[in-house]
Amino acid sequence: MKQTTYDEKPSTAGRSRGERSTPSGSGRASGYGGNEVEMKERMEAAGQPGPAHQALDALTGNWTAEVKCWKEPGQAPEVSQATAEASWILDGRFLQEEFHGEMMGQSFEGLTLLGFDNTKQTFNSVWISDMQTSMFVSEGKGDSGYKVITLQGKASCAATGQTDVPMKTVLRLHSDDKRTFEMYDGKNAKVMEITYTRE
Repeated sequence: MKQTTYDEKPSTAGRSRGERSTPSGSGRASGYGGNEVEMKERMEAAGQPGPAHQALDALTGNWTAEVKCWKEPGQAPEVSQATAEASWILDGRFLQEEFHGEMMGQSFEGLTLLGFDNTKQTFNSVWISDMQTSMFVSEGKGDSGYKVITLQGKASCAATGQTDVPMKTVLRLHSDDKRTFEMYDGKNAKVMEITYTRE
């Protein structure tokens, strides 16, 4: 696996404090809360992967997965098997997971992008698959040292025609070799649970 360095601050090696090699006029005041040099430094710092990204490193690799789906609360879930491969893209800024599973008796492929927005201090996720034309976008916080990540979003349901359906997902990192992904509907009923085991 590619080793990724997570620096909380961009490197300033070879430059002492107060010394900036910038074009004339680049330090002038800006209408966006500081001069251009300060804005550039803030952008560079916010663009560097940090501790929250490092916590997601536990998700990389190849996984087998057991998927449980509930159509109605209290009923036995439908169970299927799946596989997943997760790796970093864009120099450790986003985690990409390719998911190969089964739904309604047919195979499908899905793709998740997961990252952490240093400016908003929130985790963000996008899910797409070859069974839909909608994107599920969610956002939320991490707890317990980023071992539990709870995201909120709104989804479209092609089966019922509903749009903007509130959904919650909870990612739990149990160990380096096991994690679970839970999905809840707007009534906080669990509709899906995926248990990942490292291959």
